[in-house]
Amino acid sequence: MGVVRELGEFFLWVGVVGAAIAVLCAVVVLIALARGAAGAAGGAGAVWIGGGLLSLASGFSGQWMPALAAAGAMVAALVLGGVARSAVKAFARRPRPEPVDAPAAATPATGTATPSTGTASTPIVKTPRIVGIRTVTSESIR
Repeated sequence: MGVVRELGEFFLWVGVVGAAIAVLCAVVVLIALARGAAGAAGGAGAVWIGGGLLSLASGFSGQWMPALAAAGAMVAALVLGGVARSAVKAFARRPRPEPVDAPAAATPATGTATPSTGTASTPIVKTPRIVGIRTVTSESIR
């Protein structure tokens, strides 16, 4: 029992370093889950296990906060990573507006003469598409 008491301070710092490694790996897991990178999440999770085991060493000095911080960081990373992944997917699925050709609008093409005046031509101008509203055209019915 005397050896554990003598090494208590050393085990405390080993536990703190292990908790720091585990928290950093939990942050990597969060980012990897949000981006959908399963390999990176698995690798960081494996390194987190090592950091979590090292953080248990602080228990020999009576300090359990490093181990609790390491476990809490991984739980938070898994929950927030799942929420962030669903947000990233929803952001990627939203419709994007079509770009308007600036040179085509600056130099309008002339159409046919209108029957009312006989000589005036109507410029063809492309209007920007309103996002979220779908229009049915003869090409989209096929």
